Amino acid sequence: MQTAQRIIQQYRRKRVLVCVTVALLTLILTLGIRFISQRNLNQQRTVAFTAHSVNALDKVLMPLQAGQHDLQKLVGLPCSDAQLMLRKKAASLQTVRSIVLVKDGLLYCSSIFGSRDVPLRLVQPSLPSTDDKLVLSTDKSLLKGSPVLILWNPVSDDGESGVMQIVNIDLITRMMLEPQRPLITDVSLTVGDKYLRYGQNVSDTMTTGDDSAILRQTSRHFPFAITVSGPGASEQALVYLPTQLPLALMLSLLLGYVAWLATASRMSFTWEINLGIAAREFELFCQPLLNARTQQCVGVEILLRWNNPRQGWISPDVFIPLAEEHNLIVPLTRYVINETVKQIGYFPKTPAFHIGINVAATHFRHSVLIHDLNRYWFSQHPAQQLIVELTERDALLDVDYRIVRELHRQGVKLAIDDFGTGNSALSWLEKLRPDVLKIDKSFTTAIGTDAVNSTVTDIIIALGQRLNIELVAEGVETQEQARYLRHHGVSILQGFLYARPMPLKDFPRWLAESASPPAKRNGHILPIMP
Repeated sequence: MQTAQRIIQQYRRKRVLVCVTVALLTLILTLGIRFISQRNLNQQRTVAFTAHSVNALDKVLMPLQAGQHDLQKLVGLPCSDAQLMLRKKAASLQTVRSIVLVKDGLLYCSSIFGSRDVPLRLVQPSLPSTDDKLVLSTDKSLLKGSPVLILWNPVSDDGESGVMQIVNIDLITRMMLEPQRPLITDVSLTVGDKYLRYGQNVSDTMTTGDDSAILRQTSRHFPFAITVSGPGASEQALVYLPTQLPLALMLSLLLGYVAWLATASRMSFTWEINLGIAAREFELFCQPLLNARTQQCVGVEILLRWNNPRQGWISPDVFIPLAEEHNLIVPLTRYVINETVKQIGYFPKTPAFHIGINVAATHFRHSVLIHDLNRYWFSQHPAQQLIVELTERDALLDVDYRIVRELHRQGVKLAIDDFGTGNSALSWLEKLRPDVLKIDKSFTTAIGTDAVNSTVTDIIIALGQRLNIELVAEGVETQEQARYLRHHGVSILQGFLYARPMPLKDFPRWLAESASPPAKRNGHILPIMP
């Protein structure tokens, strides 16, 4: 059977677990989102850089291609006539190092050197060519060893004559192909089978690190491609991720706190009680009360039991105090009244049979009890006598005495339960004018002993008789106790000697079987829970 501390600890552990889970999921989700966002951003930056480099080089080559028709007209003219035009054209293009005219495979005129007579294949082995061609090579005339980009345009069918425009690619690469570290660590230009890496010379091979991620984009206008490499978008996102940890921690702590507030009601014992009421998990039990002299059953006390499907059987000593502490005792009492009326057919239909229902003092506030009785009890017109049992341990000062008078007016008897265990005051007996005093079982157990409670029992009995209040003794477990109470004028007895608490549906059978006086019990107290 569960204890209050154990149940509260279980709910607290569950609540903490939920909040920690929410915080961890928030932390993981936040870091995950930031990782994906940064990875996508890195990928976009890499693609944008590559596209920008391709577009920039396209813009360098397009004017050369656009002006090639005018240059082709100069092929065949004497160098003395064509050189001035070549120089003007090279100066206007700015990015061009020199423009060369080729006739029958001989380089015969240059915008820089003027007249020349050099076989083109000695300068550039891959030229001349019958088709337009873009060549990545090394300068062998002006700045020997420096990289150059050559745009070849033939003017003859055999490809031996044409115009060669030499671009200062070394300067261009320093402006357009500079890596953006740490995301992009290497950039290279590829033309045919030649490669030019940033800061290096033209080579026949291109190598990258084993852990490098490669992105390659080809121009749509010219036969070249830009290749970028680096550690990769994901790896750089991981490097960036620790900077997002403070924000993720703050957000996870915030949502964890929000979860703590949100679960305050749903993951608590108060939520469990409300759920139990809504799901009708509470079951009504009753314990018979017998006339001390005739041994006939004259009434029952309604008791509440809770078989929680999530926690198992929970003792009333656990959930009743917790319900009182969290202001749920009134809904529980309302549930008891309603269920008692629904199952009223299990009890003898006579005013001589009384039904006792425990009611907390807080239920008396603002006429709530009167409203509930009118709605659930009086509206059904039950024949049985109703006794409202007010536990003396409750704050009796909270009781509205006008409501007590209204209960008396409507024929409801008032009993003080567990009398003698609380802060007793004789003035309360005068103000409440109870019809019944129920002697607590701690005093009944003391009968026949030298304990102080035994003397208190006699005082309570004398007080009740003096005030003409009916007395009921709880916790009667032996014949000796029954004889003593009967001899001293206690009229009604209740306890394991006669019957343990039972489900309401079992009461008619017990009543039929208990027509004769019960056999003597050994006094051993059995647990009241199944």
